[in-house]
Amino acid sequence: MGCGTSKVLPEPPKNIQLDLVKIVEPHLALKNDQYKHFITDNGLIDSKVHSPAPPYSNGFSQSNAESADPRKHKVAKYRAKFDPRVTAKYDIKALIGRGSFSRVVRVENKASKQPYAIKMIETKYREGREVCESELSVLRRVRHTNIIKLIEVFETQERVYMVMELATGGELFDRIIAKGSFTERDATHVLQMVLEGVKYLHTLGITHRDLKPENLLYYHPGTDSKIMITDFGLASARKKGDDCLMKTTCGTPEYIAPEILVRKPYTNSVDMWALGVISYILLSGTMPFEDDNRTRLYRQILKGKYSYSGEFAGPLQFSKAY
Repeated sequence: MGCGTSKVLPEPPKNIQLDLVKIVEPHLALKNDQYKHFITDNGLIDSKVHSPAPPYSNGFSQSNAESADPRKHKVAKYRAKFDPRVTAKYDIKALIGRGSFSRVVRVENKASKQPYAIKMIETKYREGREVCESELSVLRRVRHTNIIKLIEVFETQERVYMVMELATGGELFDRIIAKGSFTERDATHVLQMVLEGVKYLHTLGITHRDLKPENLLYYHPGTDSKIMITDFGLASARKKGDDCLMKTTCGTPEYIAPEILVRKPYTNSVDMWALGVISYILLSGTMPFEDDNRTRLYRQILKGKYSYSGEFAGPLQFSKAY
């Protein structure tokens, strides 16, 4: 159901390892394509983690996959990297996620015994610093039941440690895989919670720009668990209102809005496009736009080429309803 792990990011600095990026090459069949000038071999960047990341690496989620992976010997390795101020207050329990410039570990507050997640971000590279600054600029401003909570931050010259809420219910992505698809009632319940969080963000002038099932976590494993939005590494924090235009080409390919692909200035409505894609996935269990070849994928998105067949046949309609 799509890779979900790759992102379109601004081009990294020259000293970053070359295998972190893959330039999209134009398809030979684009000669007569009216959209061909939007997709060039020096344009969109498809950034990938060069070591396989677990499916929950984008958030702060602990799932059953943790116990299945022999990681105990890695705990000491990551504990040694942590600043003494952090280890004086928190016990490092397990590695639960990783990304290009980050590691997420489950920890326990030594005094309260309360479990948390700590996201350790390497900031010696410019891209790592930018992702860190983006997340912190958002999480320091927000307090909402459907958004992951930042507890405290420890900073050093080369690393930042973000102490977060620990979500133990896993990703929405995992539940879609387990269920196949959601009923309309269940899908509506999920989307209502996500919309509440997105509405709050947009009121503050914050656009997530990377909404997808992997970045929506269940607080606990129960069916009545709330959903929390995570991963603000690509977020844009602007002034309040909907009219602030953005220009950065970024996101996860299958969820990117057409206006981003054609490099036009865009608004926070790109989050609503992503929610439309998520709605489709919830109800059908499949992706509306999917192709291993990024050029063909982007052409599908630009042309709005998708179909939906279910109990009620016909294309899904999804609009900004709040």
